[in-house]
Amino acid sequence: MGRTLPRNDELAERFELLADLLELDGADAFRLAAYRRAAQRIRESAVSVAGLALEGKAKRLAGIGGTIERKIAELAETGDLEALAKLRTRLPEGLVEVMRVPGLGSKTARRLWAELGVTGLEELRAAAESGRVRELPGLGEKTEARILRSLAASAPRAEATGRALLGSVLPFVERVVAELATHPAAERVSEAGSVRRRAETVRDLDVIATARGGAELTAFLAGRPWVVEVLAQGPTKATVVSVDGLRLDLRVVPPACYGNLLQHFTGSKDHNVALREEAVRHGLSVSEYGVETAATGKVATHETEEELYVALGYEWIPPELRENRGELEAARAGALPALVRRADVLGDLHAHTDWSDGRVTLEQLVAAARARGQRYLAICDHAKRLGDGRLERQTEAIRELDASLDDIELLCGVEVDIRADGSLDLDDGRLAARDWVVASIHSGLRDPGPELTRRVLAAIESPHVDCIGHPTGRKLNRRPPSDLDLEAVVARCAETGTFLEINGQPDRLDLRDTHARLAAEAGVGIVLSSDAHSAAGLGYLDLAVAQARRGWLTAAQVVNARPWPEVKEMMKR
Repeated sequence: MGRTLPRNDELAERFELLADLLELDGADAFRLAAYRRAAQRIRESAVSVAGLALEGKAKRLAGIGGTIERKIAELAETGDLEALAKLRTRLPEGLVEVMRVPGLGSKTARRLWAELGVTGLEELRAAAESGRVRELPGLGEKTEARILRSLAASAPRAEATGRALLGSVLPFVERVVAELATHPAAERVSEAGSVRRRAETVRDLDVIATARGGAELTAFLAGRPWVVEVLAQGPTKATVVSVDGLRLDLRVVPPACYGNLLQHFTGSKDHNVALREEAVRHGLSVSEYGVETAATGKVATHETEEELYVALGYEWIPPELRENRGELEAARAGALPALVRRADVLGDLHAHTDWSDGRVTLEQLVAAARARGQRYLAICDHAKRLGDGRLERQTEAIRELDASLDDIELLCGVEVDIRADGSLDLDDGRLAARDWVVASIHSGLRDPGPELTRRVLAAIESPHVDCIGHPTGRKLNRRPPSDLDLEAVVARCAETGTFLEINGQPDRLDLRDTHARLAAEAGVGIVLSSDAHSAAGLGYLDLAVAQARRGWLTAAQVVNARPWPEVKEMMKR
């Protein structure tokens, strides 16, 4: 019987744990960065990295060298890492969660363990509630109160990973930027960090601004009614905590170097490191404060990012691409793609009403879609909720409403379950009558990869299935992606003309960016969907667009960037 290899997400979790425990153990930053970068690359890969490592091919992936490849092979062969086992004998794993509490970090977490016996969040809560944290020199009552707020907060943050969902924090950051921009002292204000790159989960919230009076702008932020704690405030920087427990940093910079600071704080770290290393080869030194010419010592600053990138020999690189996945090479060659924009997407092909599990009526959902300017909308309620003639009655209601409207086209869609045997939970006759069919797996997501792959491939073979919904079934911060053989699925979709979905639900964003890029490059049409279950949920289409941009997708690769008649021509060619 063949050996079962660890899944990519399992490998990534081990390397992330290794990096966290090494940080608690005081390892140097370069070593930690190497393991975390490797974990990210492993998690993003669409093929088995364990399999690659056993074949000696994992080094082909960016960020994975010979040492890490050997460790991956060790995990695949033994099920554990010797280095991880040694760290577990010295450090309690629960300290990792303590380290991630806002405002603590690895050194404070280790100190709490050494001096108060804190080995996890429950011990931390007990120590804070009993007043023992404030007794440690350098911490005090404010730190203790902040710990209790963080532990009690029901904020949109990640319980297990310390990272919040993009969809949960993006509205907050956009609101902060808009509020700051209204202040008379403000000149330019922009989000930065992983939010600006539209990473699917984020840790830090950053805003960069220029102002005629920096102290006035930071004071304005500190005085906002939603701020519950001011951690720092000065003429150039303020750090605040919101009522939802979200920490935000505002940096006010001189206009002359706004582009330098914005680029630096947008990241990613991998992008910036690669940018700086390439600059060194051209006799330049890049920092957040400017670009120094080594031969003369002269420092040039840049008011915009565009000026900075041009000075370094690149096209301006959209923030979503800044992950060191080939964007620098493409920008130097003038070969960056024209990324899909929200305005390019003409319709939404996956939305639910109260005919199944949606929270709004058909009429309410359609009114919201019209208000957003959508030109078509597919109503895709779950087939299993539409028995006993309800599907036919819903079809009649959709057709009747559609006939009364001239600014939007309503489509009678359906979302069908892919059963364990690969069959669909709606018969062929009724499937054939639908305008649009999304097939998804909702159960058995932890089944072995070959079983899941067999089910999806069987659904792809159906002449009635137009699109595979949320293909890997992941739930960010809650459930890892299934062990689906995505390469096999992509290959069969390309052969049959079946589309794959990027689902914009904040906790899904499935397909992930790297997988969407893989599929699009193979010629598979990508559908961007909100999977809305409410009127407001239609806005999740924006997150799907952001994910597509991170996957280097152009409008030509997005199915619903076309009018509906053209989409119909594409279906199952």
